[in-house]
Amino acid sequence: MTTRVGLVLVSHSKRLAEGVAELAAQMAPDVAVIAAGGDGDGGLGTDYAIVAGAAVEADSGAGVVVLYDLGSARMVADMVAEDAEEGQVVVVDAPLVEGAVAAAVSAQGGAGLAVVARAAGGAAPGAPNPPARPSLRLVTNASRLDVVLTNEVGLHARPSALLARTVAGLDADVVVRFGGEEADATSVLALMALGARGGAHIEVVASGKDADEALRRVEELAERGFDG
Repeated sequence: MTTRVGLVLVSHSKRLAEGVAELAAQMAPDVAVIAAGGDGDGGLGTDYAIVAGAAVEADSGAGVVVLYDLGSARMVADMVAEDAEEGQVVVVDAPLVEGAVAAAVSAQGGAGLAVVARAAGGAAPGAPNPPARPSLRLVTNASRLDVVLTNEVGLHARPSALLARTVAGLDADVVVRFGGEEADATSVLALMALGARGGAHIEVVASGKDADEALRRVEELAERGFDG
């Protein structure tokens, strides 16, 4: 059984935290996504004991990434991280919804704590781009696959998450092209930003040791109508 990084979502609103946790968990069914919202008495606020308990619940041994909504929630999250085993709980400054989705998909793919934290942080506006790699446009032996999005919604949230999870962990660089744009296939947010709707044709390009396996998995996913 794969041990995956867990997530804790800290919000002043219990319902907000629970809603975002529900969304992220849809993208990553094997990841512990724990909501830690409210002041513990049914009101708005944050509570150290709730957040600390959520961190313990989320940690299966691979560590925990914590996201938060407002500044004072950050203070509570930092206190929990400081009191946890060194390096086991990482607080990330990122948009709560986008960061949670990006982190959940990364964790579902089996990424380690640092990678999951970067995935969440990469969802922030103005976040630096990931380390550059050779453009697949320049890789002459890259494998290609044309895919028709037969599902109604195209590359919206859940199909994008499924696609990202499908190629995660493979020894391959995979991009999806649509409308003159190109997205890293492991980034659910980048895939969604392509705006590929149902019925659209996308091109999947892969290079590396597992390139053919990546395309096979994507083709199989498309044949299932992106039904996970």
